[in-house]
Amino acid sequence: MTDLRYPAVIVNFKVYSQVEGQGALRLAKICGKVAEETGASIAVCPPIAELSYVASQVSVPVLSQNVDPRKPGSGTGYTTPSAVKSAGASGTLINHSENRKPAEDVGACVSMCRELGLISCVCAESIAKAGELAAFSPDMIAVEPPELIGGDISVTSADPGIVRGTVAAVESVDRRISVLCGAGVKTGEDVKAALELGAKGVLLASGVVKASDPEAVLRDLIRYI
Repeated sequence: MTDLRYPAVIVNFKVYSQVEGQGALRLAKICGKVAEETGASIAVCPPIAELSYVASQVSVPVLSQNVDPRKPGSGTGYTTPSAVKSAGASGTLINHSENRKPAEDVGACVSMCRELGLISCVCAESIAKAGELAAFSPDMIAVEPPELIGGDISVTSADPGIVRGTVAAVESVDRRISVLCGAGVKTGEDVKAALELGAKGVLLASGVVKASDPEAVLRDLIRYI
């Protein structure tokens, strides 16, 4: 289990075909290589099926893509915070736009992760939602307008006010929470813009996972950090 530093680059592998089987470990090792050689803080979110395997093989922080507000016991198909920690992960994403949860479940997940010493990164689709979820005091809130996820235009270009507004909304509730920027982030310029707008890092996926040369993309992403 490894600590996450800021500014942070969190790479969500999702379940793209590129990270099936050994693909997840290959990409995680590339992230680890770039992190080691540059000193950048890079975390990875492999498919849950590969979580324990990847966590045992790399030194960068490994986060689960999801967690459910469940304790060990009956609950077929769910992912418990306890199982995530036992897998060797440092934390988890919660409430990604592709896996939304009711607010009360988000709060329960954050609380359970805190008790286990797991990092919680809660995703929010808007400034208002980020302000609402900040009441649960997760470690991070990543703002990701759904319409820009997987696209070629970063939220920092499409509407920088979303990032700036999210930082203000979250800080008005709990200044200890770090705001990350997601959706369409693909270049070092996007990361630089996010940091200038007050974010403490970025959450991204396809720009790295689907790249023909992930290492080159990662090195570009962290060149201004």
